[in-house]
Order: sequence, then structure tokens, then C-alpha cells
Amino acid sequence: MAPTDETAQVPQQASPLGTTPPQPPPSGDGAAPGARMPRWLPRAMVLALALIAVFQLGSWAFHQLIGLLINILIAFFLALAIEPAVSWMAAHGMRRGLATFLVFLGLAIAVAGFVTLLGSMLAGQIIKMVEGFPGYLDSVINWINTSFHTHLRRVDVQDSLVHSDWLRKYVQNSATGVLDVSAQVLGGLFQLLTIGLFSFYFAADGPRLRRALCSVLPPARQAEVLRAWEIAVDKTGGYLYSRGLMALISGIAHYVLLQALGIPYAPVLAVWVGLVSQFIPTIGTYLAGALPMLIAFTVDPWYALWVLIFVVVYQQFENYMLQPKLTARSVDIHPAVAFGSVIAGTALLGAVGALIAIPAVATLQAFLGAYVKRYAVTDDPRVHGHRTRGSGSLTGRVRRLFER
Repeated sequence: MAPTDETAQVPQQASPLGTTPPQPPPSGDGAAPGARMPRWLPRAMVLALALIAVFQLGSWAFHQLIGLLINILIAFFLALAIEPAVSWMAAHGMRRGLATFLVFLGLAIAVAGFVTLLGSMLAGQIIKMVEGFPGYLDSVINWINTSFHTHLRRVDVQDSLVHSDWLRKYVQNSATGVLDVSAQVLGGLFQLLTIGLFSFYFAADGPRLRRALCSVLPPARQAEVLRAWEIAVDKTGGYLYSRGLMALISGIAHYVLLQALGIPYAPVLAVWVGLVSQFIPTIGTYLAGALPMLIAFTVDPWYALWVLIFVVVYQQFENYMLQPKLTARSVDIHPAVAFGSVIAGTALLGAVGALIAIPAVATLQAFLGAYVKRYAVTDDPRVHGHRTRGSGSLTGRVRRLFER
């Protein structure tokens, strides 16, 4: 007997004991209520979390070690700079360790002697300025009284200066900043020691380091690494040669000026200007020119103005004429590329980047130049900067109008 509509709409009764109830029809959303999680999903989640943790740990470690990495980079370029001298001494039968030690000893003696001579000169000039300060103050007060019809006295000016709140706050701030200055000095000494140790290792064990690096590379790659190393040594030496030559020219020019003005310690000041202006990027020029101006002020305030004018004029001559030519010839890069590399290096690593940017870019350019395929340039007037006289050009149309 066929079921009627009434019997078809009767809800299903519970199944008897021991029988399997019928399965409910599948839902419309396509997912079963009792579906299990895929087996690969937990592993993928754990792997993703592990990768995130490793990335965060690597980022933290890199930021913590960036100071050490910069010191190692400076030490590497310093080792490249002294590599020719060490290799020459080693080729004449001396051990590389002893040759490196002698080179560093010579540099240390030269730097220590220069700093000692400069310090004694500065101490003498500071004492002279302190002793002559009352005379300068009297001359300034007399000029003010004469020009503005005032009645100032040196005793009143000194008392107001000694008992001023500005001086009291300055002394307090200076006293609280002594520990910070001491910490910075100790940090700088430790940084110099780190750079010296790494540069000594790179220079003394240069062949061993190259063998260790080449041992993990195939023979074809070994030749490329050795060639890049040799190019880096040549370009770094050329860069230091150009800087040394510009320091010599700058020192001679400033010595002539200082000697003509009769400023004391002219040779030492000339050496100071040459070295600081060339080997301290960005602010080296201002540091180099401040000391001669200070010494010139003790002789005559107008001499300090003449020194300032000469420093500014010579700096422009060096930036736009001397430096691009010498740098381009010694490291074989275009002056615009040299200028851009210094700006990029300063933006990335500050003063260190500005100092090593040019030799690094010159090395990269010379190394990649061997892998760039070049073609013969067609003999076209436009290559030499000459415009063709085409019929569609403006000059051609004007010429035809005049011919008509």
C-alpha cells in the first residue's frame, strides 16, 4: 500500500535498540558537522610560527651586532689599504705577522706624534688666550663705550658673568655630563681596539683567509673571488693615494696662507687641515678650519676672518675642480658616480659609509665590468653630440622658408 502524504510527514521515530539510525542528509553548506581538520594544517601553522620566530630573532641579533659588523667592515678596508706594504715586506723574506706589526707600529707612532704635537700647541694657545682675555675684553668694552656712549667697566662685566644663572647651569650640566663623556671615550677606545685587532688579522692572515674562502667554492668561483680581492686592494690603495695627494695640496695651500699672515705653528696647522679635511667625511672641513681660525684670532681677529674666507674658497675649488679629477683618475669612476656614492654611503652608514663608499663602488664597478658585454658604437654624429639636419627639424624648416 503506497504511503500517503499524512504518513510521509510523520516524524521519524527512534530506532529500536541494536539498530543503526539512518544518517541525516548532507547540509547545503558543503561541510559535514563532524569533519576533521586536515593533517597538514597543524604542521603548516607550526612551521609559519617557527619562521616568524626565526625572523624576529635574526632581526634582533642583526640590530644588536650592527656595531660589530661596521667595525669589521672598517677593519677589512683598513687591511686592504695596508695590504700592498705588507705584501712587499713579505715578498722580501719577512713574515706577514711581523710585517703587519711593523706597519701598524709605524702608523701608531705617526699618529701619536702628531696628536702630542697638536695637543702641546693647543695647550699653549689656550693658555695664551686665557692670559690675553682681559686685554681683549678691555678693547671690546672701550669700543662699546666709544660707539654707544656707555660707561661699562671690566669689573662689572666679569662680576655679572661670574654670578649669572647661565654660567651656574652650564657648570652643573658639565659636571653631570662628565660620566657620559668618560663612557664615550672608553667606548671609542674599545672600538679602536676592535678595529685594530680585526684589521691585523685580515692583513696578517690574508692568504690563509683567502684559502679558507676559496676552499668552499668551485674552481671557477675561486678565480672570481681572487680577482675581486685584487681589485679591492688596488682601488682602496688608489683611493687612499688620491686622499693623501689632496691632503698634501690642501696642507701646502693653507701653510702658505698661515705663514704669510704670521700665524704661529703654521706647519702643524697645515698638516691638521690637510688630514682632517680629507679623512673625516662631511664635518672634516669644518673641524679642520676651526682650529686655524682660533689660533689666528689670538694674533688678530681680522686674521681669523681671512682664514675663514680662504677655507670656504678653497673648499669650493676642491669640491668642484680638484676632487672629481683626482678621484676619477685614481679609482677610475665618473665624478658624478663618486659624488653619488658618497651621498648613498652617508645615508646608509654615516661617516663610515662616506669614507668607504668610493673604494667599494670602484671595486664593484671594476669587477662587474668584466661581465658586461659591450658593442662597437656606430659612427653617428649624434654620438659626438652633433644634431642631424633633418627635414623635420625646426632649423630645416626655417632654412627652407628663407630659401623660398
